Amino acid sequence: MTNNQTTVTELSAILDRTEFLKPYGFMVQSCVLGECILKVPFSKSHERPGGIVSGMTVMGAADVAMWLAIMTHRGTEELWVTSDMKTAFLRSGRQEDFLCTARILKLGKRTAYGTVETIGSSSGLMAHHVIAYSKVTT
Repeated sequence: MTNNQTTVTELSAILDRTEFLKPYGFMVQSCVLGECILKVPFSKSHERPGGIVSGMTVMGAADVAMWLAIMTHRGTEELWVTSDMKTAFLRSGRQEDFLCTARILKLGKRTAYGTVETIGSSSGLMAHHVIAYSKVTT
């Protein structure tokens, strides 16, 4: 199934009804076929000691951005889960919003593979992620 009609509104609705994501305040900034840009607003509650944006927040946002990027191809009904994620932290973010830009590199019937760049509004490239997803079959 290929769906190139998935919109920012549809992806935003997914975020709105996914309870465990609400504390992060993630916002879909844009999407096109195979790509999603997720905005993560600064929140003091997502800082680690020393005032650095937590790695957990950075990795979680990258993971969600890829999940949504898959939906730009496959629609919002299929269930996909992370099967592998590798993150290189390149620079710390401090008290700033950041964007996660997810790009699908390969999408099969049951697996997806892509990259995500995490870019801070003032610090620049914070992290690079390589993520694989698997389709949940019942």
